[in-house]
Amino acid sequence: MLDGMKTGSRRLGRSLARTLFISTSRRSELKDVTAEIQRVVSESGCSEGVCHLYVPHTTAGVLINEGDDPAVARDIAATLDRLIPHRGDYAHAEGNSDSHIKTTLVGSSETVWIENGRLLLGRWQSIFLADFDGPRRRELRVKIVPDLPADPR
Repeated sequence: MLDGMKTGSRRLGRSLARTLFISTSRRSELKDVTAEIQRVVSESGCSEGVCHLYVPHTTAGVLINEGDDPAVARDIAATLDRLIPHRGDYAHAEGNSDSHIKTTLVGSSETVWIENGRLLLGRWQSIFLADFDGPRRRELRVKIVPDLPADPR
């Protein structure tokens, strides 16, 4: 799932930024990346804070939804494909207008709280990279921002 490559993890003050590279295998695919993101959180040493996720592409995004049953992700991708077909009366000439529209609906960023060193997701929630113009190698940028220490006053 993860290409195993990380661009320079770098500390930005108390924050940590890392880019994950994720390969997809289909044109429309939701890929569960929760474990990879949790690994970044664990490696950061952050116990309390927030995890910002950002996909710097116009035809791929990131979303949170049910991850326990893989059929849900397939249903989401299939429904978006049905609602916004690949071939349509689009003005954009590159042949991927549907991918841009799907990404607009899904979004390119998410924020997840961190508590006790763990992503604070609901019982059934997982984080997905959503690629609508694959197969490709995509970037998912992760930024961990620890909470400020409590003021001892």
